[in-house]
Amino acid sequence: MLFKNGKLFLPPPRDGSDFKELFKRLAAAGAGRLLGKDGFPAGPWTPELLAEAISQIDSNRVGVDLRTVQLWFQENEKGISTANIRWLARILGCDDPIATSEWQMELSAAQSRLSIKRRGWKRAGSSVAQEIPDTALTATFDDETDSPAVLTRDTDPKGPSRRFSLARKSEAFFSRGSPLNLPASVFAGVTALGFLSYLTGIHSVTYGRADGVVKQVGFLWTANWTFVFMVFLPLFFAFVTELVTFWKDEGRPKLVAQDDKMESDDAWARSVQASSYSYWAVLLICVVFAGLFQWIGVSLIPLLKGGGSYATDWGSLAIVRPEVISVPEAIVFTGLAYLYMCLCFYLFFVGLILLYTVIHDLWKIGKAASNSPEVDYQYGFHEASLRVMRAIFRCTVLGLLIAIVMKLQSAYLTSRGENIVAWLVGDMSSAFYGRNDVTAVISYRRPTHYSSLLIAISTCAVFLYGSIRVGVEPRFRMSLWKMSAIVALLVASYLLIDAFAGFSILLGVGVLFAIYGLFDPGLGRRQAIKLGNNQSVS
Repeated sequence: MLFKNGKLFLPPPRDGSDFKELFKRLAAAGAGRLLGKDGFPAGPWTPELLAEAISQIDSNRVGVDLRTVQLWFQENEKGISTANIRWLARILGCDDPIATSEWQMELSAAQSRLSIKRRGWKRAGSSVAQEIPDTALTATFDDETDSPAVLTRDTDPKGPSRRFSLARKSEAFFSRGSPLNLPASVFAGVTALGFLSYLTGIHSVTYGRADGVVKQVGFLWTANWTFVFMVFLPLFFAFVTELVTFWKDEGRPKLVAQDDKMESDDAWARSVQASSYSYWAVLLICVVFAGLFQWIGVSLIPLLKGGGSYATDWGSLAIVRPEVISVPEAIVFTGLAYLYMCLCFYLFFVGLILLYTVIHDLWKIGKAASNSPEVDYQYGFHEASLRVMRAIFRCTVLGLLIAIVMKLQSAYLTSRGENIVAWLVGDMSSAFYGRNDVTAVISYRRPTHYSSLLIAISTCAVFLYGSIRVGVEPRFRMSLWKMSAIVALLVASYLLIDAFAGFSILLGVGVLFAIYGLFDPGLGRRQAIKLGNNQSVS
């Protein structure tokens, strides 16, 4: 028995044991544990102690999941991933470089022997019952459908799966089932509201304002409901779902080089759970303030009292056109619409949180393996970074388009335009003919201006974070500059809405560039990257 750096050291036995046999002896002996105060070994390893010791290694920024370590202790056919061999060797080598290297070779050989045995067990089929204990046999065949770690989580009453997690439940909307589910649900919801508006007669209706302007305020004419919930939000959800699914199922497992995908999924789940407070804060803001309080202040109270300081729209039409829709019908319809709206925007901010989580997760993995000399790994990291940043750019464009449409609709209600199309066309012509007869002449409160600003700021913050953490590669900088220019143009277009005559020209240019960016997020760099890759390997 030897001691290194105040820890119990056992030299590699090199007796031909597989990983399960070797690990069982090492864990029982407490190899790599600090000595007790009396100078004697501190005792055997437990899954909790070993997981904590591995996670405390300075260079191990990803850590290891407790359920993964529990698998090493159990009688099953599960081995150890290549990434975790390195960390376990650090423990057994007592932080001695030479001893760690010897243990790394011994653990790799033991894992190879376990893999050979595992293939033999699968070929033997039913005869495996004669070679493996009953507990191992059960775990072996259960692993074909549900891994032992999954069974442990489901049967452990104290496990994390028994506790409700808003973060995990929200993430599941984007990562489980068909990628079409969430976009289709959002589209179906606004379609149902459109049918209800048609049945109640407020789908297309005008009213005469006090200054003589006749304005179109029908539900189907409101750009912040038709374009946002029928086009922009479904596309946003589709892009977020595609990115999260790619990162969780393909990108992350490849970069961390984990043979056990369940371990990668657990690490991703920990990253999602780390933002748990953010999900609750967003739920509170969206449902209570943007949903309930805004509905009470903007729709319910004006409908009950018969007036207010907000511009008339489809929600308050019962005040000026009671023959079209009654107040009780308007209360019910606006209540359903605001409930649908606040839930959709909660999912929108969930998408932004998930985009941030993917960026941060990618950055952590890249930082932990920044010294890796493997060309294949570096190429895979660059490709993953490129794909992540392009998805972030698309989602940023859609988020800014949502903010723009919301502010446009709010500005239109206070303008002299008869409908939003005529208002924009009139503003564009005023820049050429010097006329300015479409500006606002009546002042109203504009709560949508504030909510659209929150959306614009939040979306740009995620893009900025991605640019700092991910978009720093030399071959990606040109595309990043183009992306940033389009984002800046959209932000300027948003801020200058209704600020001067002819603002719609700048807005139209920004929207054209945005649409081009949605179709080609690489902004013409795809061919150049291919040529660069071919030159690098020639």
